[in-house]
Amino acid sequence: MKVIAINGSPRKNWNTAMLLAKTLEGAKSQGAETELIHLYDLNYKGCISCFACKTKDGKSYGKCVVNDDLKPIFRKIEQADALVFGSPVYLGNVTGQMHSFLERLVFQYLTYTDPPGSLFTRQIKAGFIYTMGVPEDIYNQMGYSHFINFNSMFLERTFGHSESLCCFDTMQFEDYSKYVAPRFDPLKKAQRRKEVFPQDCQKAYEMGIRFAKKS
Repeated sequence: MKVIAINGSPRKNWNTAMLLAKTLEGAKSQGAETELIHLYDLNYKGCISCFACKTKDGKSYGKCVVNDDLKPIFRKIEQADALVFGSPVYLGNVTGQMHSFLERLVFQYLTYTDPPGSLFTRQIKAGFIYTMGVPEDIYNQMGYSHFINFNSMFLERTFGHSESLCCFDTMQFEDYSKYVAPRFDPLKKAQRRKEVFPQDCQKAYEMGIRFAKKS
């Protein structure tokens, strides 16, 4: 059993990375082999619309032809039993690195058939952890669920399973006095960090346990 986590945050030791680490910790508790990949360490771009992965009888049908740092990552994913993606929410969506990664990962497997299908050869579990500085009422007001549901649809269509974990009102900084951010109450942020973030970590841990258990 191999569980791979993909960190779409530029920060390796903050909210998103911590939650992904908890997920892998849960998977390890069930005997799974785990790996955490940081996208900001890699050199790549989004889909270049070459359609090599869609060319009839082509050598790269169903495979992204671009030769960059994602090629070995895709090979690892094809051998994995579960995937966990993680990203903070920037301007109402995942980070640019994560979005470009998803373009490349998912599009190579999606088929232009009716109904759309997947060329991924197995069904595996896929999860997505989102962290955001806004509270849940703003999340609902701004319609963030739209892009989260969209991502979930594509992951389920590609891999056969998808679930999401949203973590609200997270701390952006350790020391709010260093930044111009009067919108946020540092004391409330710290209290939520102490009381709610551990619950989010536990949910991530439990996701890892579920993903490491054989269906």
